[in-house]
Amino acid sequence: MANAPKPTTVKKESSSASNLFATLVIPICIIIGITLFIFVLGKPSNFNIPEDVAKANSAVSLAFYDGDTHAYLPHPGNYGGMAYKGGFIVPILIGMLLMVFTFSIERLIVIGKATGKGSLDVFVKKIQSLLSSGNIAAAAAECDKQEGSVANVIKSGLKKYGEVEADTNLDVEQSVVAIQKDIEEATSLEMPMLEQNLTIIATLVSVGTLMGLLGTVTGMIKAFGGLANSGAPDQAALATGISEALINTATGISTSTLAIIMYNILTSKIDKLTYAIDEAGFSIVQTYASTHK
Repeated sequence: MANAPKPTTVKKESSSASNLFATLVIPICIIIGITLFIFVLGKPSNFNIPEDVAKANSAVSLAFYDGDTHAYLPHPGNYGGMAYKGGFIVPILIGMLLMVFTFSIERLIVIGKATGKGSLDVFVKKIQSLLSSGNIAAAAAECDKQEGSVANVIKSGLKKYGEVEADTNLDVEQSVVAIQKDIEEATSLEMPMLEQNLTIIATLVSVGTLMGLLGTVTGMIKAFGGLANSGAPDQAALATGISEALINTATGISTSTLAIIMYNILTSKIDKLTYAIDEAGFSIVQTYASTHK
């Protein structure tokens, strides 16, 4: 295991890069969400603003208008204005939705690199075929062509295969254990990197729902506040409160739904890589055991 320090260093560097990526992405997504909320969803053209008020204000967003902006309702069917009326929780939910997209794409790229250049199923079958014929050198060369984490783990096992075969002090059982241990150690160095940032996506599943629920509650509080006025209900406050409740609910559910889907897709891809390593590793061990009885 003379080559162990090198992959450990690579793992630490990759982990640091991944942590830095997560540290930057989270605040950037929140900032983008706030910017979209103010300048896109809050565009004055999305709302039913009287001409004299619009002429008196040169603001690019309803957030910078003077007076009671709650009195300005969105145009019928204008979803941007409706989303803006969702209140201060909407930009946070937009930022979280952007996080799901960003981390999902990043993980798909990382997992794609770990898979290698060609089809994983075809690669594993080639390795098994070459091992069956006893062509260890060709199997190692196939790993060099494939590249990726799976190929690296299998190549490490093949290298150990050659080392124990040349070591006359080990019996068959000891050699098999040594090969298995080498494959497990190589897997422990390669595979954990694939699961980084998955915890963030998993967290967004719950947090997205809870933030949407919080927005629903605050919206209903405003709606009931409009009904509590003496005399005729405040229709603007009632409409704003209900809009805030529904928009936050919809955005929170959308964020959680996408996060659940992407989390399951990513974990299934990682499971496939793990299974491929186990399958190829078992073939290496079985080949050694059968040829050294």
